[in-house]
Amino acid sequence: MNACATIALLGQPNSGKSTLFNALTGLRQHVGNWPGKTVEKKEGSFTHNGKEYNVADLPGSYSLSANSDEEVITRDFIASGKADVVCILADSSQLQRSLYMLADYAGIDAPCFLLLNMADVAKDQGKTIDAKTIEKKLGIPVIPFSATDVKSYADFYKTLERAVSKNERISVDNLEKQYEEIKGYQEIVNLIPENAIPGYSPMWLAVKALENDRVVMAKLKESLSAEVYGKIEKLTADKKGAVATGGCKFAWIDDVIDGAVSSKKSTVKLGKLDKIFTSKIWGKPAVILTVLLGLIASFIPALPLMGVGQGILMLKAPVAAGLSSVGCPEVVRLIVTDVIIQSFSYIFQMLGFVFGVTLVFGLLEEVGVMARISYVFDNTMGKLGLQGKSVMPFLVSFGCTMGGAAGSRVIDNWGQKVLTIALAWAVPCGAAWATIPMLSTIFFGPSAVFVIIAILITMLLHMWITAKIFGRHLVKTKDRYGMIMELPPYHKPKWGALFRYVFGRTKETFFRVAKVVLLVCGVFWLLSYSPNGGNGGILYSIGVAIEPVTKVFGMPWQLFLSYVASAVGKEGAVGVISALYSGGSYGAAFTDAMSGGADKANLSTLLLANVTKPEALAFIFAMTFNMPCVVALAATYQETHSAKWTARIVLYYTVGSLLLAFLAYHVGLLIF
Repeated sequence: MNACATIALLGQPNSGKSTLFNALTGLRQHVGNWPGKTVEKKEGSFTHNGKEYNVADLPGSYSLSANSDEEVITRDFIASGKADVVCILADSSQLQRSLYMLADYAGIDAPCFLLLNMADVAKDQGKTIDAKTIEKKLGIPVIPFSATDVKSYADFYKTLERAVSKNERISVDNLEKQYEEIKGYQEIVNLIPENAIPGYSPMWLAVKALENDRVVMAKLKESLSAEVYGKIEKLTADKKGAVATGGCKFAWIDDVIDGAVSSKKSTVKLGKLDKIFTSKIWGKPAVILTVLLGLIASFIPALPLMGVGQGILMLKAPVAAGLSSVGCPEVVRLIVTDVIIQSFSYIFQMLGFVFGVTLVFGLLEEVGVMARISYVFDNTMGKLGLQGKSVMPFLVSFGCTMGGAAGSRVIDNWGQKVLTIALAWAVPCGAAWATIPMLSTIFFGPSAVFVIIAILITMLLHMWITAKIFGRHLVKTKDRYGMIMELPPYHKPKWGALFRYVFGRTKETFFRVAKVVLLVCGVFWLLSYSPNGGNGGILYSIGVAIEPVTKVFGMPWQLFLSYVASAVGKEGAVGVISALYSGGSYGAAFTDAMSGGADKANLSTLLLANVTKPEALAFIFAMTFNMPCVVALAATYQETHSAKWTARIVLYYTVGSLLLAFLAYHVGLLIF
């Protein structure tokens, strides 16, 4: 096999960069964080014609200015020479806007080539793009491309091989002529020697100095004499350079595409749907309705996998009988049936919902609706230190927190992604909403509506407080920026690419979630197991022993153990209560809780006879705001790639739910 080459993918958000990365690397990819930065680092590899390529998917950004950690990391990686070639993606359907990244790149000493992505969308708009004309002007390889079309990849591989072998840079002569019209530019260029900062040309550094780029100015201060740096400071004192350089970049882009782009269709006016989405009155209700309908629609493709989960559960009896017939020890039989089979049943049922959510919301992303959803809620999410894309995980979490966590992968900034997941945990999921009204009605009758209202108010306060606490560490004030975007045109989805993406993500989720679920459920089962089949497990013993403490939070040991079980699955917490108050085994009740199939007969009579109203109120709040479930835990770890932050979120919600139980209990004592 020939020597390995490294390519870096560079492009604005929604340029198709992630689609290309996934298509090239498949499952041969890994995600982490850049050293010392809360910015996601995606790397992968593929082999073509006997040569191996490493791929670095650089953080999506709109330019290479120092407005965020993402942009600084991106340009430093490029200039470091770690990549043999940089693949720059531009959106063919809105070429003038999307080529701004290319204009900002020009002057960095790294070979590159240009992909005019979404060529199929541009064609549907009636646009014709002459890539050869653009290539001649730029001096680098340029090809029309569609990341969702497998037929486009033959030309991509040929262009990649050419770019790696020929080592071509962008021709900047015409761009520099534009910059020379800016007052002070030529003087600054003359003050900066070659290789003042390795990887960057004097032209590029002069432009960033005019733009008052804080990182570039700091590096120039280190590399130049105090006298020379002082002169540059005086030449950039008016703070208006960014406007001038931006105008030069757009003028250069106009020259690059002049004679290369023609359109048969007139400019499209704002459509009826966009008039609704961008309306100050109807925008947010329309988005919420769209997401809720998408959430409901997700259950349709989810049903087959959920059915598989139910089918796996039916294997328990025959497998148990088979193991017993061959003299298998009881503890081994229980591990196989109550841990392995039960866990895989649970995993497939939850995985079905994730598959449905990924498919439906992937489709909305494909056709351009998700960009509208992000746009409408950008200002609202900004108050929490987030961006508009965060609203979708929050709304999806009303159905399933795992789906909400998985939906956070569309967020480019790692810190904002983790903060989004941390806040999404405060949203009661569908299983919690199936339990809250039932318990509230049993104890409080018509007044149950006030409990539900209190839950919703607490949810909002919880999210606000969580944003304040976690936001200080995850999203620095200087990095709290919204989205700068042009709404992409609506276009037909590429079903093949969509399904490849959905099946790939579902497969990846299955393997990662299965490990965590099996581990956590195995530990819980072991702690609840009693050799004699009664209530003699470790958790039972601990629960009884610490009851004087748990009563401070308003929960006798039965309610506390049910609270513990709610961390595995909300749907089983009530079944555990029923089993414990009716004298059943906690180990068996916990196993039933995983499938939500515990006996709830005469639940109302049992609860009213054994639990007071303040205790019920405490349990409702503790269960609701406890860790959502074990699959949400697994999804959180999968998306954050951080055991430390996953553990912090778990600990935060455990402590927070007990504090809420304490408050609810003592408020209940005052009321009832």
